[in-house]
Amino acid sequence: MVRKGILYMDFNLKDRVVLITGATGGIGQALTRAFAQEGCRLAISSTSQAKLDAFTPSLGLGEDRLKTFVTDVTDEGQVQAFVDGAARYFGGIDVLVITAGYEGKVEKIQDASLETYKKVYDINLFGPLYCMKYAAPHMIAKQHGAIVTIASNGSYTGSPGMGAYCSSKHAVAGLMKCAALELGPEGIHCNYICPGAVETPMIHRIEEGTTGNSTGDLFADQYLDKRYCRPDEVAALALYLASDISSHIMGSGIRIDGGLDALC
Repeated sequence: MVRKGILYMDFNLKDRVVLITGATGGIGQALTRAFAQEGCRLAISSTSQAKLDAFTPSLGLGEDRLKTFVTDVTDEGQVQAFVDGAARYFGGIDVLVITAGYEGKVEKIQDASLETYKKVYDINLFGPLYCMKYAAPHMIAKQHGAIVTIASNGSYTGSPGMGAYCSSKHAVAGLMKCAALELGPEGIHCNYICPGAVETPMIHRIEEGTTGNSTGDLFADQYLDKRYCRPDEVAALALYLASDISSHIMGSGIRIDGGLDALC
């Protein structure tokens, strides 16, 4: 099957209950559309009801296949309400996709502020922790499931001025490896995706913060194909990692970085 220039295989995800955080962001929307096209039942969250209201009509899903939640992933209670509410609504959880993320301010080490680091870590590290904490028992009860976190190429590398972001994504990698070791024996495979720059508003904010300009391709020359990753490419990989086809892949960070891994 071909959709928008990408060849999709049958991932056998029809009717699976999939939770997605950060669903109204650039990557989050692509993920939500991809899982919707696979016939999944979706529980999605965003920090904004207005963003959910603007986005969800385009999915064409009825109440039997879509439930929305306004959730701040830095608030453990709100995350628990999202996860447990989704499980009650659909009768369980099969897949958790953690997308919500924040790049923080571009700050050199000598200018680093605790406020920046705390906000980045609250969203990028503790958000995924809370999500997995409350989703894991539902999956353990079924002895089956998948967890996919959108990490970053910053889980492997550093970048000037991006200490908060890169260190938080390094921490996410460690957290996901531990989750994989704990949950793998319970039938739950956990992995994380590490894109380089993705064509979303986030990379343009980073361009602006780093160089003062945002032309849309400032960092593209570092990639072998001279372009940014597309959100739908991240979504396609997430479908694979969420499926039983990839069930023997556990604790892996899969880079989708236009060849940068080959330079290491």
